[in-house]
Amino acid sequence: MSLNKKNIIDYFQSGSKSHNECGIGIEHEKLLFYEKNNQRINYESILEMFKELYEFGWKPVYEGQNIISLNKGKKNITLEPGNQIELSGENLKNIHEACSESQNYLFELKQVTKRLNIQIVSSGFDPFSKLNEIPSNPKKRYSLMTKEMPKEGRLSLDMMYRSCGTQINLDYVSENDFTKKFFVLNRIVPIIIALFANSSIIEKKKSKFLSYRSYVWQNTSRGGLPKIFLEKMDFEKYADFIINYPVLFIQKNENYFNPNGKTFKDFIEGKIEFKKTPSEKDLTNHLSTIFTETRLKKYIEFRSMDACGWDCLCAGPALLTGIIYSNLDEAFNVVRNWDSIDILSAYKDAPKKGFKTSLNKKDLYYWSSILINLGKEGLNNRNILNRNKSNEVQFLSHLENIILNKNTNAENMLNKFSKDKNLSFFYEK
Repeated sequence: MSLNKKNIIDYFQSGSKSHNECGIGIEHEKLLFYEKNNQRINYESILEMFKELYEFGWKPVYEGQNIISLNKGKKNITLEPGNQIELSGENLKNIHEACSESQNYLFELKQVTKRLNIQIVSSGFDPFSKLNEIPSNPKKRYSLMTKEMPKEGRLSLDMMYRSCGTQINLDYVSENDFTKKFFVLNRIVPIIIALFANSSIIEKKKSKFLSYRSYVWQNTSRGGLPKIFLEKMDFEKYADFIINYPVLFIQKNENYFNPNGKTFKDFIEGKIEFKKTPSEKDLTNHLSTIFTETRLKKYIEFRSMDACGWDCLCAGPALLTGIIYSNLDEAFNVVRNWDSIDILSAYKDAPKKGFKTSLNKKDLYYWSSILINLGKEGLNNRNILNRNKSNEVQFLSHLENIILNKNTNAENMLNKFSKDKNLSFFYEK
């Protein structure tokens, strides 16, 4: 059956869950380097690493003859364009479970990388490599994207090959619930950029940005923070948004074709020669190639955080869980009257100015403090305990230290760089 607009709206509606079913999914990316020379690893080393991970129960996923990812139950390790790797975790019930999942994965990864003399770097952007130094891999869609993405965004290849982020997936119980959550999440994007900035060093020098990754994403094709996202969004409006969006590629069997600027609406109307009409798989591909700060699938994906180390990895999911699942009305009241133009200005400034960025006549340090308090209150209200009788608030300690010391990861990175020019501090211990 061919898709139409109603089918797409129904697709989003089908993502609705009961309150008890709403969970947290974490996706986090890692940069990998050869220990001997600080160079990014190639695909051959990825294969070695993947095969070593088999002993932990991971299974290979093929595209033709090539292994392009690993799978274990509902978890996946996927391969990014520059051989970054990403854990796409399960949808889990609380931060204790989600954080434990990440911890187990990192334990496995470190066992393997140690054997192969590979180092893990958790930064929002590659601190060592120039773009032309980064090896590619045979994943087919990336070849087409490498040709097409720079046409509409001058830093698109930097996004693909040199950036790393943390994404958080959150559920909704209804269309109205989605509307409110999406509204809040998009309006706090500048604050989150400042709070989780972790990419101030590029090509072994200071970048003049605290989150160079965020700056890159703002200059990437198909990315950014659309003004319409700062308004009240519903499933029909989002359907209209994606229907009128150009399709990046069409997949037919294992081949990828360039639709040459045709929109998904054109696809629905049978105007794309490679394939008569779109399937649900074509829809999911299309949704995954719109690289906005937030996006809708059958859940909301929040994408504004730089990759970071173990000390802060669980902090972002914990913060958003507390706000979105347990303190949504209060957060909505904080952001509801902010001017969209002011938010977009803060969004543009935040990668460089960080906490000093102005939003609604206050700096982002002030708003970060407000958000952390909202998150803390929400997690305390949830009061979900682990075996040691601690609730999820413990995962906010990293952010509370940032507020206490007025230093983000990015500023700590700059301080370490001033003392240690060999950049060995980037490697995860």
